[in-house]
Amino acid sequence: MNVRIALRVAVLALASALVACGDSKEATTSAAKSAAPVGNIYEAVSAKATGFTVGNMMAARTVYVFFDAQCPHCATLWQESKPLLGQIRMVWAPVRLIGDLSGRQGAAILAASDPAAEMDKHEKLRGTGSKGIDPPADVPKELTEKIRVNTELWTSIGGGAVPYMVFKDAANGAPRAYEGAADTDGLRKLFGL
Repeated sequence: MNVRIALRVAVLALASALVACGDSKEATTSAAKSAAPVGNIYEAVSAKATGFTVGNMMAARTVYVFFDAQCPHCATLWQESKPLLGQIRMVWAPVRLIGDLSGRQGAAILAASDPAAEMDKHEKLRGTGSKGIDPPADVPKELTEKIRVNTELWTSIGGGAVPYMVFKDAANGAPRAYEGAADTDGLRKLFGL
């Protein structure tokens, strides 16, 4: 990881700890594009992000979600999105923002035979006041690399908080990004469902 990205990740982690995981705000497409070294953020994310998929595999709409396993706003989005999973497909890509534990938990979720069930288990544990699933101390290097690539991709496209969603506008197909969680009705409006 180059020094500039490592510094940005460290600053974001500190800011995240101070203000939870960020406030909801929509990133304009032009701002997101200019922040990224690639043209279309949706295409960049679909080509490079590693995550697990939930929802309708035949859905016309795919939403990519960058999340941190220790983020309470990401937990909210996980729960609030469930009623919409018959209409959309969501790809949850873990990043390492809040700390080492969240990176290892994200890797453990990716490595699970059923990542969605592992995420449910993790969030259920967090709901009891626990820190969530207990990942192995030594995460395999290939999983650590996937989390690193996701984190660098997320910062390169303008991510400043999690959850960070990337999707295509239902009306015109333009790539859009949205930082923060929303309730089910807000998500329905955001995705044009």
